Amino acid sequence: MRSQARLWWGVVAVVLLAVNLRPGATSLGPVLAEVQAGLGMDAALAGALTALPGLGFAVFGAVAVAVGLRLGLAGGLFLAAVASAVGLLGRTFVDSVPLFFALTILAFAGMAIGNVLVPAYIKSHYPNRTASLMSAYTISLAIGATASTLISAPLSDAAPGGWRASLGIWGLAALLAAVPWAVLAASERRRRLTEVAVTNRPSSSVFGVVGSRHAVALALFFGMQSMQAYVQFGWVAQMLRDGGLSATAAGGAASLLAAFGLAGGLVMPLVVARLRDPRWVVVVLGVLLLAGWLGVWRAPTAAPWLWASLLGLSGFAFPMALALVTARTHDPHVTTQVSGFIQSIGYLFSAIGPLLVGVLFEVTGGWDVPLWFLLGSVLVFVASGVVASAPGLVDDELAARRG
Repeated sequence: MRSQARLWWGVVAVVLLAVNLRPGATSLGPVLAEVQAGLGMDAALAGALTALPGLGFAVFGAVAVAVGLRLGLAGGLFLAAVASAVGLLGRTFVDSVPLFFALTILAFAGMAIGNVLVPAYIKSHYPNRTASLMSAYTISLAIGATASTLISAPLSDAAPGGWRASLGIWGLAALLAAVPWAVLAASERRRRLTEVAVTNRPSSSVFGVVGSRHAVALALFFGMQSMQAYVQFGWVAQMLRDGGLSATAAGGAASLLAAFGLAGGLVMPLVVARLRDPRWVVVVLGVLLLAGWLGVWRAPTAAPWLWASLLGLSGFAFPMALALVTARTHDPHVTTQVSGFIQSIGYLFSAIGPLLVGVLFEVTGGWDVPLWFLLGSVLVFVASGVVASAPGLVDDELAARRG
């Protein structure tokens, strides 16, 4: 394949796969009750099902580096698309709860590998267009997450097969995303066979970057923003309802949270690329996050749309963290390690955070203690983000540590 054609295939492949890296998780919530009824699943198992995305992304993100080394970046991403497609399609044909869980885990494994390897692929193949491609990637993530949330319930009501068709359509979409990656993987394999094997490469373990303060800070920053985002998606509407809003008004305000993902994906990779020192941006995002939570807590009925907008704007931290993965690394292999490291750590926070907030609410009988916890975590969010966004490269810190 000619170089120019391969680059265009890569753009198409990145966009198609990115659109499919969230719907496997976000399409489930709106039809969870129908899935429970259809499979005879109790509430505890349904709760475990909703926790699988964060846990799956954390666990399988840790092995993505080894997959990329073994199969190549394009080969690993082809495997990611196929695993997602098989898992998402397969679970729509089963009536067994354990088998449904197993296929869901397979789908999330594919998505986790995609989450980690796409930034590395962009860094490796588009070194002069990294910011533009990261913008396309993060916007596509937001489009996939938003579209699947919006159409999941209506499709379940209208389509033959109900919830099975609603969930299965994303398996077909993932299968479509596998096509360009199959072409790229074949081309990559031919090139790899003609190249001399590279020796003395960095470790395939994602924990090989622990010696870098930028990498550790970025993992904390990604973890804090992930926790904040998943708590907002899970609990803000209920907080507003308990503060005096109707269910409709609270749901409408909370729907703003995801809407800001498109704008953030467009803006933040370009901001990170053009600012040598974007630490002040992290501080601004922290102030927005703090103000949003204070509004939800102290004046929920006064301006709920404003509070939700402030929280949504603070979510620009997600595309900023992804952009920092490529901006603060040089070698694509180090990019892969950092991507795997921060997502393995970060998505653990996304799984634990909403659960902890729910436990604190249950134990204390109100939102005061959970909100104190969320406000305190803003300090960690800002402190880690300031270190992560400071000028410097993970590669240089690892080299200095090795002496």
